[in-house]
Order: sequence, then C-alpha cells, then structure tokens
Amino acid sequence: MLHIALYVCPQTVCSSLSMAQDAFSLANRLAGTPHFRLQRFSLDGQPVQLEFAQIQVDGDLALAERADLLIIPATGSAVSRTLESNARLLPWLARRDRQQLASLCSSAFLLAAAGLLDGRQATTHWALAATFTRHFPKVNLRSDLLLTEDGPLFCSGGAQAGLDLCLHLIARHAGEWLAQQVASAMVIERQRGTQTRFAPLLPDNIDQSLAPLLAWLHEQHGEVIDLNRLAQQAHCSVRTLLRRFRQATGLTPGDYLQRLRISVAQQALADSGSSLEQIASQVGFADRATFAKRFKQLCGETPGAFRKRMRRH
Repeated sequence: MLHIALYVCPQTVCSSLSMAQDAFSLANRLAGTPHFRLQRFSLDGQPVQLEFAQIQVDGDLALAERADLLIIPATGSAVSRTLESNARLLPWLARRDRQQLASLCSSAFLLAAAGLLDGRQATTHWALAATFTRHFPKVNLRSDLLLTEDGPLFCSGGAQAGLDLCLHLIARHAGEWLAQQVASAMVIERQRGTQTRFAPLLPDNIDQSLAPLLAWLHEQHGEVIDLNRLAQQAHCSVRTLLRRFRQATGLTPGDYLQRLRISVAQQALADSGSSLEQIASQVGFADRATFAKRFKQLCGETPGAFRKRMRRH
C-alpha cells in the first residue's frame, strides 16, 4: 500500500486538497481493496485554518518523512506570501530528494524554492509561468504541459490538471485500468492534451500607447501586412516599432499578428459552419495546410479537434 502524505498550510487551496483526497479515496473504493493510505500533515502537527474550513491533520513533518509520496496541493497565486509563510518547510523539503514529491498547480514554487527542481522539468499554471521563470531560471519550465514527471518529482498545471496528475499517479502505482475507472467516475478524460489549449493567445496587459495600432491591426488582420506598413501606421521607423511593440506586448509584430489571426479563427470555428479553407483565407493564411500547422503550434490541437471540442459544450 502506498503511503501518501498531503501537506496543509494556511495558503492551501481547499478545493485542490479535497480533489486529491477524493481521487485516491475513490481509487480505493473502486478497486475494492486499499491501494493508497492517505494522511494529512502540517508544519507543527496542529489543525490548519483555511478560508472555508479548519483542516484536521494526522501529524507533523515526522509523519511525512515516513510517507512514500508527498503531495503539496495548490497554494494560490500570492507566491511571495506563500514562500514567506512556509520558510520553515523549504530546508526540510530540500532533504526529501529521495522521496516522491508532487506539486499541484502553484505549489511548484515551493519545490523550486527548495532547490529540488533545478535542472529538472516542471510545470505550473500557465498564468504563473513568467513569474516562475523570473524566480527560478534554472528550472526547465514546461508551462505548455498539464503535468510533468522528472525522476521522483511530479508537477501539474492549473486547477483541473491536479486531477490529471492524481490519475497519473494512480496509474503509475495501481495500474491504468484503475485510473480509467476513477476518471470515468469523476467525468474527466484521460490524456487531455496540453495547457496550451487553455492559455489565451493574446496578452491582456498591453501598454495603452500602442492601443491605436493594435486596434487597426485587429481590423486589418486578414490582409497582407509587413513591418513597413505597420511602421507607417504607427508613424515611426521599423526599428522603433519593433522596440515599442516588444515592450508593449512581449511579442514581435509578426508573432502578435499570427496569434491574432488564430484567435479570430477560434471564434469562427466555434460559431460558424465555414470550412477550414474559408476560415484560413478569411484570417489571412495562404492555404489550409499553413493555417492548420500554425493553429496546432499555438493551440496544442488541430482546428478540427478544436471545433469538435467547442461543439460538445
């Protein structure tokens, strides 16, 4: 039986904790025999007050040291506060390099702060990727992935990806058949692809000084647009345009235009019955093949798969 210890701290996201506990408990019930022993622990072994409930625990760090797998549920987006509040945990975590460790969503910051992820592959919620990379440049962050496994270390992306990771761990320790049964009972698909499908294509915190140019670009996105035409529209040199555009959006003009076209195509795929050839032409691609290739690069799935998924909702 695999002994799993779930960490609880004041920043623990209650839904993330309960989701992990539910997944492994359900696996035990569906298997008809207990594959997983679940316990909760805190820094001092005392109950932890969360936003919606006080969580009872089974012990402190000594209990967790005896576990086979440590899971740290999500800890929210206030990363600095979480790291400061859990400063005592970090040196202890750093010594757990021989145990299996799993972070759900934002708790990857705790594993990284303990130095465990240096030189390893990891993931976290796509919205936290820039902050994570800035804090931990030695980590090979794959924010496009729903989950990662690198040696004994496991990480997951956004909230629902925590369940993907739990299913992955169930499959790893009790077999794929049981993981499939748990997924079916919880009404979730196995192997759901990448986080790329859920991340927005265009940045939302854009410098307003570029707003008129971007508004024009949104209106003209289906036309042939080169840097000279953009610079002329912005009343500046190409060199100045490139600098200002990167500062304002984090992207080159070409990358922004490609993302804009694919974003418009997503709406057309969801709302219209137009063919892929028609949509590709409408948003400015020369042919369907180029459109489909770029769509999959940016969205993590084909245009046809995207349309099918949208039609199911």
